[in-house]
Amino acid sequence: MANDQDENAVFLALADPTRRAVIRALGPGPASVGELAQPFAMTLPSFMKHIHALEDSGLIRTSKSGRVRTCTLDRDRLTVVGHWLDEQRRVWEDRTDRLESLMAYLEENR
Repeated sequence: MANDQDENAVFLALADPTRRAVIRALGPGPASVGELAQPFAMTLPSFMKHIHALEDSGLIRTSKSGRVRTCTLDRDRLTVVGHWLDEQRRVWEDRTDRLESLMAYLEENR
């Protein structure tokens, strides 16, 4: 189970639409920073701030070969999101189940 700091780092990185787009772009496989930056109307230094934020959160890894920096998605790190969502789903399902039971009880005892 991830700790709060891990969750915060991942969710903070995913809070930005540019970073989410980078994650989607890396879904099929690794890509260079240049390839990833093409769709965005921003300078490369600005785009690199997003890459560094994703790297700091552990969502991507980068490697450099010559002048090309390649980004790879760390799919295991995305499990932090999945676990958090599963936990929230269980909590809310339990609450709605209890509410349904209460409503049924109240209806029966009118």
